[in-house]
Amino acid sequence: MTDALSEETLKRMMLRSLDGDEGAYRHLLQALRGLLLAYYRRRLALGARSDLEDLVQDTLLALHARRDTYDRTRPFTAWFFSIARYKLVDHFRRGGGRMLVDLDETLETSSGEEALTARIDVERLLDGLPPRQRELLRRVKLDGESIAEAAGRAGQTETAARVGIHRSLKALARKLRGET
Repeated sequence: MTDALSEETLKRMMLRSLDGDEGAYRHLLQALRGLLLAYYRRRLALGARSDLEDLVQDTLLALHARRDTYDRTRPFTAWFFSIARYKLVDHFRRGGGRMLVDLDETLETSSGEEALTARIDVERLLDGLPPRQRELLRRVKLDGESIAEAAGRAGQTETAARVGIHRSLKALARKLRGET
């Protein structure tokens, strides 16, 4: 994932757009379009994929209409994904009895946008690690593989993998604390 999709960057683009920066607004809309496609793709059954582009456009139009209501002190992605969630609920209501995914599950995953934002930030942090360490950490801590499995795939001993993961976590902790 790229830095362009972090909460901090998206919020900065939103704030700049509210201050009249048209370029920032264009970039924001492009970034949000990609996030919305992924968000709705996970929540719509295959048969409803034809509605995907309409949902994305409706949500972006709603963002445009409501952008003056955004509280600059609050997280941007939480505000934005609440709009997306309401648009999805409206879509299901218009579909009547043709609901193609479990709406209760969709509503219960209201923290999904926080999870998405967290995943984006974690991926950005991992991008700062050397490839071998990044892959080990991703496999063990994010994908749930055992250390033995990840070590085997990486062609390392289990001990070397443990040491690599430990060092990676320490490096990430230093980075998060602002240390060099």
